[in-house]
Amino acid sequence: MTTIAVIGASGVYGRHLVPRLVANGHQVRGLVRRPQKATAFAPLGVEMRAADIFDAASLRSGLQGCDIAVNLATAVPRPGAAADFAMNDQLRRQGAPILIEACVAAGVGRLLQQSIAMVHSGTVADHGWVDETSPVLATASAVDMERAVIQSRLDWIILRGGLFYGPGTGHEDQWRAEARAGTLTMPGDGQSFVSLVHVADMAAATVMALEKWPSRQVMLVSDDRPVRWCELFAYVAAIEGGLPPREGGTPRASFRVCNRKARETLGWQPVYGDFRAGLAT
Repeated sequence: MTTIAVIGASGVYGRHLVPRLVANGHQVRGLVRRPQKATAFAPLGVEMRAADIFDAASLRSGLQGCDIAVNLATAVPRPGAAADFAMNDQLRRQGAPILIEACVAAGVGRLLQQSIAMVHSGTVADHGWVDETSPVLATASAVDMERAVIQSRLDWIILRGGLFYGPGTGHEDQWRAEARAGTLTMPGDGQSFVSLVHVADMAAATVMALEKWPSRQVMLVSDDRPVRWCELFAYVAAIEGGLPPREGGTPRASFRVCNRKARETLGWQPVYGDFRAGLAT
């Protein structure tokens, strides 16, 4: 039986991932800062331990006896909150190297690292498709985190997820509420692309990556149909019976990524092939 340590297990990604790992027969240990608040996993028999990604000693203790570490630790502001990414950048630049060294010290030889498809933002001027061989020019802290993993002594996998939506993420709840209020506003003129992934599909891809273990591979995990913000928000407004979305929000660089490698390497395919299927849930 494989014992998998999930750092940041109580986040939305972890709450979708951990039950799937348990259902597939894995032993899971959740490493979180406040295990007394992570009560959702108690019925699953998941062992919860206190650990902080900036505290090497707590990580080493929590990782002892595990076969694989999965790093899901993030501090991304919730949708609608102030866009302060300083802590998230610190988690990537400082926390990831501390975790890597803790894995080495604890004898955990494999690490699956969550990353983001947005590292490819703006790399193709005409909104063309990109894949894992395309440049990574955006979100410098994520690029630094990936570099630390790739240059480490560990056997690793990096999954670059699209923009999460689905239960618990908060994104579509915000979109729907703004659509009903008539305040839904597109980034810029809405022509840039966004590559989405339903959080349940991201969790399923992660389970398959852990079980197949394509060593030292980077994979993009997104749905099949990246969409322009104008189309996405027009659809949300229509299904909520609201006014058409407005232009003029903070512009966002396009990222229009291809999921072919994850499909071919893992045998994975998204249940929610595009945003319309995902928003129907």
